[in-house]
Amino acid sequence: MSTAADRVLSEVAAAVRLQEGPPGVRAVLRALRRLEPASTKELSRATSLPVPIVAAVGNELRRRDLVTTDRPSRLTPAGRDLLAELGMDLAMNATCTTCDGRELVIPDVLDEAVRRLRALMADGPAADLAIDQSHCTPETKVRRVLALLTAGVLPGGSLLLIGDDDLISLAIAVVGDVLGGPIVERVTVVDISPEILGYVQKVAATLGTRVDTVEHDLREPLPAGLHGRFDAAMTDPPYTPEGARLFLSRAVEGLRPGAAHSIFFSFGGKSPDDMLAVQREIIELGLVTHGHIRNFNEYEGSGILGGVGFFQHLLTTSSTTPSHPGDFSGPLYTGDKRTRARRYECMSCAARIEVGPGAAWSSVGALRAAGCPHCGKGPFRPGQLVPETTPAPAPTPTTPTTPSTPPAPQQQVPPRTPEPKTAPPTPATPANSPTTTPGWHPPTPDSRTALTHRAAPYLTRQATEPDLPAIGEFEAEIARVSFGEDAIDDPAVWSARLGKAMEKNRQGMIVAAAPDGAPVGWCWISINTNAMTGDRYANFRSLAVSPLDNRADVAELLLTAGLEFCLANGIKEVTGRVHVGNVPMRTVYRQFGFDPTSLTMKLKLPTAEPEATR
Repeated sequence: MSTAADRVLSEVAAAVRLQEGPPGVRAVLRALRRLEPASTKELSRATSLPVPIVAAVGNELRRRDLVTTDRPSRLTPAGRDLLAELGMDLAMNATCTTCDGRELVIPDVLDEAVRRLRALMADGPAADLAIDQSHCTPETKVRRVLALLTAGVLPGGSLLLIGDDDLISLAIAVVGDVLGGPIVERVTVVDISPEILGYVQKVAATLGTRVDTVEHDLREPLPAGLHGRFDAAMTDPPYTPEGARLFLSRAVEGLRPGAAHSIFFSFGGKSPDDMLAVQREIIELGLVTHGHIRNFNEYEGSGILGGVGFFQHLLTTSSTTPSHPGDFSGPLYTGDKRTRARRYECMSCAARIEVGPGAAWSSVGALRAAGCPHCGKGPFRPGQLVPETTPAPAPTPTTPTTPSTPPAPQQQVPPRTPEPKTAPPTPATPANSPTTTPGWHPPTPDSRTALTHRAAPYLTRQATEPDLPAIGEFEAEIARVSFGEDAIDDPAVWSARLGKAMEKNRQGMIVAAAPDGAPVGWCWISINTNAMTGDRYANFRSLAVSPLDNRADVAELLLTAGLEFCLANGIKEVTGRVHVGNVPMRTVYRQFGFDPTSLTMKLKLPTAEPEATR
């Protein structure tokens, strides 16, 4: 029998179009009861739901006075009453407090390996988010090596790495160096990136572990010399079912024939339907699951799922065979799949409209600007991709009646739950273009118009006092990403600080705003004067964007507006600082043509003991 509490769960699930339905809302409430006070990222990790979805659920619960408005979140008295009615008012956490549910603990002897890997990451190639790269933390690298040791794959034996942007080959070499000798007979890295392979070769040569590198596009079968040669394989593929199947199939190609050979598979959590597709690929390969650890992998700058992914130990069987022995030509990376048309649902009238190649609207921004062809309203919720075998029809859009109010942003874009941007924008004129000089160049009028169109319906404007609460949320999340537990992450503190700065000079404070005026992005560039030379320069201080579906375009629009502000004020040089662990922001700097010029070093000294205790 449906109760009032059950109806609340159904209403919240329907409001955010939650694929998991009421059980997904239950999961969020259960996690909040167990962890409170809890951040959105912590709830995302506990529930395996994407950060934007958890944020949207949280906002719906706040509208019903079930969750507090202050952060980190807590249940209100009404929320506790709801859980009691649902029979869920029990806070018990049986997760191991030593390993935090990861099943492996890094021993003290390998702390040095973690420190050395952190330094190697800082000097290594940046993540290429266009091909779903997101570097795992140095602790995760060491845990993966420990997983190989625990499974008996190491020491000794041969290991094939299908892609290695996470530098696991160097982690194995560093751990061996710390322990006093190589722990593997042979490591072979197959990767498409000459930059990654060159870095691996340069560093491995100093560590005493043999690491062979092969530059190869995994859309093609493994080179014949690698077939059936390895005892074990490891891969962290693109986060699509197609990417999982292809990379696992290439791993199978490289393993010795027979049963009980290991493949270590890292992947990000997806919806139940997407995960079913991945598990089907594993079964079709003739592989079985020997172990599975949630939240084993932590990634720097990957906020969509709280920066975590699972780690799966697979074993071959007598039925194991590659599922894709030939060339692969379909969509592989997340970005590839976006080139196919996607069906969007109008949240006002439930009409389904196709957006993308072959459809009437090339982007959801264009659809928003025009309004729903059936009711003239919106917003729009993304649905499934149009199957590649079924060409997307191009319906003739009707001229809608001008709606009384402009289309609202998607409900899954809560303005109070922003997070630092994780997908770097593509500058209008790339800094590494052979036809340009180094640095950033302003977009042409046509490309500027195109950028504004891609970022629609969001527009940039100067920040004002009513924007301060949202800006405080942006700055608090930036602090959390950059400084972790040491962060000052109280939005009220940041709002107050930025309010004082705004009183002095609000120029260069820019927000991207939805049609209703709510900020969905924030950029701050201040103009300063060098006290020694008298030269004026700009200081790039902040950039953050809420989890929008056209988030990268909005970020590019914000940063472009900021740099145009600098040009309008006669500025010739822009400087900026970034925490070494903020990989997405480092990538943004690099893609917009910023050159690294200095490195801040920090050393913590021991606290002096009182004289009487010496």
